[in-house]
Amino acid sequence: MQVVSPKDYSVASSPFSSPNIGALLKIKVITWSQQTGLPVSVRVRVKDKMFNLHKFPLTSKSGYFKKMLNDTSEVELPETFPGGPETFEMIASFIYGSSTLIDPFNVVALRCAAEFLEMTEDHCSGNLCERFDLYMNQVVLQSWDDTLIALQRCQMLLPWSEDLLIVSRCIESLAFMACMEVLDPERMRDTPVVTVEELTSQAWSSEIMKDAVSQDLWMKDLIALPFDFFKRVIGSLRKQGMKEKYVSPIIVFYANKWVLSKKTRQFWESSCDKIGEGGINSKASVILQGVVDLLPVGDKARKVIPVGFYFALLSRSIELGLRTESKAKLQDQITSLLHFSQVEDFLLPESGTESMSSCMELVTMESIISAYVASNSHLNHTPEASNCRVAELWDSYLFNVAADPGLIPKRFVELIERIPPSYRQNHYPLYKTINNFLKKHPGISQDDKGAVCKYLDCQRLSQEACIEAVQNELMPLRLIVQALFVQQLNTHKAFKECSDSFRYAHCGDMSGSLSSSMCPYSASQNLGESPYTDGHELSSRPLSLLLQKDNVMQNFKFPTTEHESTSFRIQNLEQELMSLKRSLQLHNIVTKSEPNLINSQKMKPCGLETRSLSKRRNAIGQATSCISSVNFASQRRYAGRLLKVFRRITLFGSWKLKRKPGTPSQLSK
Repeated sequence: MQVVSPKDYSVASSPFSSPNIGALLKIKVITWSQQTGLPVSVRVRVKDKMFNLHKFPLTSKSGYFKKMLNDTSEVELPETFPGGPETFEMIASFIYGSSTLIDPFNVVALRCAAEFLEMTEDHCSGNLCERFDLYMNQVVLQSWDDTLIALQRCQMLLPWSEDLLIVSRCIESLAFMACMEVLDPERMRDTPVVTVEELTSQAWSSEIMKDAVSQDLWMKDLIALPFDFFKRVIGSLRKQGMKEKYVSPIIVFYANKWVLSKKTRQFWESSCDKIGEGGINSKASVILQGVVDLLPVGDKARKVIPVGFYFALLSRSIELGLRTESKAKLQDQITSLLHFSQVEDFLLPESGTESMSSCMELVTMESIISAYVASNSHLNHTPEASNCRVAELWDSYLFNVAADPGLIPKRFVELIERIPPSYRQNHYPLYKTINNFLKKHPGISQDDKGAVCKYLDCQRLSQEACIEAVQNELMPLRLIVQALFVQQLNTHKAFKECSDSFRYAHCGDMSGSLSSSMCPYSASQNLGESPYTDGHELSSRPLSLLLQKDNVMQNFKFPTTEHESTSFRIQNLEQELMSLKRSLQLHNIVTKSEPNLINSQKMKPCGLETRSLSKRRNAIGQATSCISSVNFASQRRYAGRLLKVFRRITLFGSWKLKRKPGTPSQLSK
């Protein structure tokens, strides 16, 4: 008795089968000889094992033996006999009338062997082929676990299991039961079926996918199948009507396990001596190529598969050298979902890469960005928010690329230009990227610095970012001047809002009230109806309203040293207002002492016109400061109140409003 090979043993062996099939067969042969008085007359060789049997039982049930034993008493079964010696031993036991247990582990091998031996109804009623088919349909294919076991055994019995439609029947049965699991008509599930819709807004993580698939064991069973069977199961699921949001996660989990998982790579690398390096890459390439072909495209994939998964597949395809059509399909899908991605998903070369500026990952990302810009250039309905999102992602991605010492300024500018200026609403990510580039390339010239900062617009930076840019020694002089100018405009805007708010809130209380054309609310509203005050908060409400409008003043507290220039400008403004106040006081003295209006006009300082002329031409005079023009009323009381307001704006220096007890105006009428 020869030892059975491990492969043959794995095909027909079963944890439920009797281990003494050989001994049982010998007993049956001896019993037959005793009952009939006929000695064994046939020798059957299966590989390296010999069986001594009787001719009549074999020829009465097997068409194969009926043909082969006409002229000879010795038959050698070919190497392609399904199941090997162990399976033939079980078939011989059945022929002699044994009731050896059939189970999901051996039924496929037995059915294939019976087909090879032509044990059909043509030779004997109730023959083995019919018996095994009946067991398959009524027992195995009614159970999820038994069907999985049978399908796994089919892989080692190809092409017999395929020709007998055993594989197809198992796949259809699995797909049907999976659909029933999703539909859950009997409401037996405690939790919903796992999907990946909630993961579309997160960065890709293989560990998260691994935890998600463990929630549904039927999915875990499917992703353990060989890829040839797996892709047919996916096709059957779609054919039977399962929704894409349930089918796509199975594909994602399968690819994560066999293509993207680091543990799988380490396992294959550890078996490199047996398989070979080329065999490992070839196997992974076949699976990856098949996964790409299974993935949905277009609108079917939106919000069903995370865009980070496509990035992970694209990175792996670059590593394995996948064919161009597959990489193009992945890039097209990424382009359509780019605004849903995270910067962590973007392709970056491994740490050992010499230069990032010429690596394949960066070239691929450039191609994706260019395709996105081209696809949205002729579409007017594209949401502007998605373009801004893509611009911020690209600028943040370039932050990592800028750290490459081999990246020249010209190449860096080309990368920045991949995104149109209109896409960038927030320039702070671009500022950080440029700052990182200048840090890593301290030796570049001023001209190169100017070229690199050409697309940086300080008007689209926050106030704190502008102050940071002014204090950054790496930035070119032109950008610093631009940042100072923007800061100056912001300060002027704050002063103007303060002045306008104060003027509208108090226009009805001015001595010698302003004309209705200059203050539209004075004719139709009293102070309690002012759009800026509640009537009883005249002194505090306008300033608080201004502070509420200023988000920077609410959410960010600057150090005092960063506002020295602003405080200096405010001090100059106060000095100018004090000078103007003294001029108004002198004007009051002169108007009382001179009865003649003409002489009074000649004595006015600063060339001010008469009050009536001022009302007619310009009810509000102008005084120019070092920053901009500040509007105020020509009346003395209004000038005193405006001075009080600007003194309060010194919170730009300390960033806190220091309230003082109210005192009567120094310029009482």
